[in-house]
Amino acid sequence: MYKMILVPIDIAEDHLTDNALKHAEFLAKISDAKVHLFHSVPDISRFSVSYSYHYDLLSAFAKKAIANSEEELKKVVEKINLPKERVSYSVAFGSPRDKVLSTAREIDADLIIVGSRRPDISTHLLGSNASGIVGYANISVLVVR
Repeated sequence: MYKMILVPIDIAEDHLTDNALKHAEFLAKISDAKVHLFHSVPDISRFSVSYSYHYDLLSAFAKKAIANSEEELKKVVEKINLPKERVSYSVAFGSPRDKVLSTAREIDADLIIVGSRRPDISTHLLGSNASGIVGYANISVLVVR
């Protein structure tokens, strides 16, 4: 049924990650699909304008944040009970919604599985990232709580 499942990972949210991964692993097994984990490092470049931070400092921060995120994703990959050749991962710098959607296009994903916490009044029915992904995706999105 599925060939490539994209799972956006918030490395600071273990509960969301674990729930999404359970579903991804199950669906990948029954579909013989590949799973691609993805993490977006938030874009802090707007702070450089607001607070006059030096570009080199921000660039160094971005590189370190991406390297740390890749290390964390490697740990998550080790937990997945699938053949290692069926699991990949990537990290990008930017808006989570936009980067998830562009990554889905790049890897030709046919399903996005995203974790979402219980909503509150500010996020209405879904978390803000999950809501943005659902609202703009042109492929199926499974929201897991």
